[in-house]
Amino acid sequence: MAAAARLLLLLVVLGWVRPGACTDPPGGGWLAGTVPEEPRCTVERADASLTYSLFLQRFAFSRPVILGGVTDNSVSAARGQRVPGGTHLPVPRERRQHPGSPRSIPQAFRALCTRDKLLAAFGPFPVRLSTANTYSYRKVDVPFQEYVEHLLKPQDPARLGSDTLYFFGDNNFTEWGPLFQHYVPPPFRIPGTSPAYSFGIAGSGSGVPFHWHGPGFSEVIFGRKVLYFPDRWWHATLNLDTSVFISTFLG
Repeated sequence: MAAAARLLLLLVVLGWVRPGACTDPPGGGWLAGTVPEEPRCTVERADASLTYSLFLQRFAFSRPVILGGVTDNSVSAARGQRVPGGTHLPVPRERRQHPGSPRSIPQAFRALCTRDKLLAAFGPFPVRLSTANTYSYRKVDVPFQEYVEHLLKPQDPARLGSDTLYFFGDNNFTEWGPLFQHYVPPPFRIPGTSPAYSFGIAGSGSGVPFHWHGPGFSEVIFGRKVLYFPDRWWHATLNLDTSVFISTFLG
């Protein structure tokens, strides 16, 4: 499956799905971009054979790694709980109280993140946009539908982060929690930490300048790989296409 929504992290395309596992519209109905992809990547890669002990020993505290095949968010969902706007979402009983719980039953998170499905479920709800400079100084609240239909556009990659507003983090877990309960996060954890999700959608050419934060994983839902970033690892992001992404921060 072609990568229709891609995020560039230190010139690495992130995200992972199993090719051909679902029948979503191409790219989930999100607008493709024209930003060229960097052909060279020097970040180490690992597949589903990576053990937890080796992850802790080799990557958890020292270096990033691109993980392939460790999650599958493209499994077909069954009908169940209704999310505002008409989308049915089954919510496993053991996960209803903590949207960041690592326990998960695959419920087609990717299929629920298509443009049409998200607009139907969350269109009227407000989302908080942040400027894309390192510390996200300015915040603006708009209805999700307004953001998607009027503000989510390709932009010149040379545009300053302080002039860019897009939706990432600052998620309302009361309203968006039923969606996040279907996300299958990477199976690795760092002892003594708890996961917290940060969901976002950004236009082609947007991104965040170099910055660092705590450890975690970053996955592009319409893409190909998952990236683990260790604590205080300097990185920048550049969205090649309209990108739907979710990060799991370990704190």
